[in-house]
Amino acid sequence: MREIVFDTETTGFSFSDGDRMVEIGCLEMVNKVETGRTFHAYFHPERTMPPEAQRVHGLSDAFLADKPLFPQLVEDLLDFIGDSPLVAHNASFDFGFLNGELQRCGRATVGLHRMVDTVAMARMRHPGAKHSLDALCNRYGIDRSHRTVHGALLDAQLLSQVYVELTGGRQIGLGLVSEVIEDMAPTQSTPPTTVRPARIFAAAESELARHAAFLKTVVNPLWGSDPALS
Repeated sequence: MREIVFDTETTGFSFSDGDRMVEIGCLEMVNKVETGRTFHAYFHPERTMPPEAQRVHGLSDAFLADKPLFPQLVEDLLDFIGDSPLVAHNASFDFGFLNGELQRCGRATVGLHRMVDTVAMARMRHPGAKHSLDALCNRYGIDRSHRTVHGALLDAQLLSQVYVELTGGRQIGLGLVSEVIEDMAPTQSTPPTTVRPARIFAAAESELARHAAFLKTVVNPLWGSDPALS
């Protein structure tokens, strides 16, 4: 199953109040395993960056001055996410900005049925605990020492590890033999596997004779008092 874990950085908390998305980071997972494929982009917000937002992610007006507008990269973004489920932490926030930008440039919005919210998952699994990304990384022993400020792709990479833990940990892919055999079915690029018949290992007559002779040398054997063992 293909899923996209993503995160956004913005100029504030509300797209409807004039805030804009300035960064998005997405990574691809298949069967809860990162494939190495990512999409990462910065966008010019067409407005100034509030100081309080810059303190969170470190993205200044000067840094964003030469970055493309969202419509210039929207096709690449949509091609990457495809129709896969989208996993985010406090997903309604990220979906609000993603869909706001899509709607602003005349594109169809992403259906909320594709939304997977790891905050909601964490609340169900750890009621009463802290559910921030930092807190969940601490809970699951995920190294975040390199995270000095928020960054969309870095946070998506951390979230992908948290998501795996929330959905059962690294052994979630283990299944029954029949499932493994089905997954290993030959494809156009994979030649069919030849299954060899089971080997029969039987002792030779000479080996049986040596074993019987050895048993006769054992003094007071335990199996001598129990017919079932003789």
